[in-house]
Amino acid sequence: MDLIDELKGLAARIANTRALIQTEEATKNAMVMPFIQLLGYNVFDPTEVTPELVSDIGTKKGEKVDYAILLGGQPIMLFECKKCGADLNINHAGQLFRYFHVTAARFGVLTNGLVYKFFTDLEQPNKMDETAFFEFNILDFKERDVEELKKFAKSAFDVDTILNTASDLKYTRVIKERLDEWVAEPPEEFVRALSADLLVGRRFTPTLKDQFTQITKRAFEQLLNERIHSRLKGALAAELPAAIESAPIIPRPDEETGVVTTPQEIEGLHIIRSILRDVVSPRRIVMRDNQSYCAILLDDNNRKPVCRLRFNNTQRLAVGIFSADKTEERFPLEEIDDLYTFAEQLKATVTLHLPSAD
Repeated sequence: MDLIDELKGLAARIANTRALIQTEEATKNAMVMPFIQLLGYNVFDPTEVTPELVSDIGTKKGEKVDYAILLGGQPIMLFECKKCGADLNINHAGQLFRYFHVTAARFGVLTNGLVYKFFTDLEQPNKMDETAFFEFNILDFKERDVEELKKFAKSAFDVDTILNTASDLKYTRVIKERLDEWVAEPPEEFVRALSADLLVGRRFTPTLKDQFTQITKRAFEQLLNERIHSRLKGALAAELPAAIESAPIIPRPDEETGVVTTPQEIEGLHIIRSILRDVVSPRRIVMRDNQSYCAILLDDNNRKPVCRLRFNNTQRLAVGIFSADKTEERFPLEEIDDLYTFAEQLKATVTLHLPSAD
């Protein structure tokens, strides 16, 4: 089983039991130790994973770090653990800071069992940075996050390989966070820079500042939506041939029902599969066509409706979106691609049909 599948399994267990985990010790046993084990280190072998490693540091006696990962008898990673859900800021990493300074370990990890923050010494040799270069959330990770995490696995661990990409990871993450802040609330200097060529000879008054701040926010949102739309269409184009072969599109033969499934309805099905691929497997999204509408269902189950494609009148396309109480609300579509604008509603509807373990 690949690491990403093992992580999904651990994530499902954690999602179901996290409410029961109230102490730091429980967090270590139920969350952190299984995570370390998935990286290939034997948590029951003290020559590989040493719990509460003790060292006298200067005037401080008996300093402990929760876990030290060892290779060849030398520490390579240090773990400082907080209880599940606790805040993780640099003030909580005192022991990690001190122990990092006096060992050969180049990586320190601060975790609450859900989020793992990885630190090294990019800024000053042998002094742990105050900003993590990599962050992994067990309940919210992407494939690229797993690829970075694999570098810390026992089978692949190489200090130079990790350090070669650590600075890029760190600065990319910081810039992403900054851009995210700017999308939500563009700073005045940024708005001024963007609008400078548009306001030649005009003073940047408070009124113009407010106007162009709102314009900048809208432009950001439209740009992001267009980029997402473009990538989804690309994913759909790549997936379409395999999806047609691998999953049932028309559960009941036309000859028996008299129902004609149109190319527009098939295209709509694949758009919805593309939208929902991050939530469930595309194979679980099935079409069941009827005379008056085309039902899109989860697991081919009438009790798990995703939406209804009302494409019988090709001049007046519409989609029926379901609320939490399974009430259908119809929305007109200018074209089939407009289904992408309902991505969040469709994901929310499917999520209602999933047990928490999914």
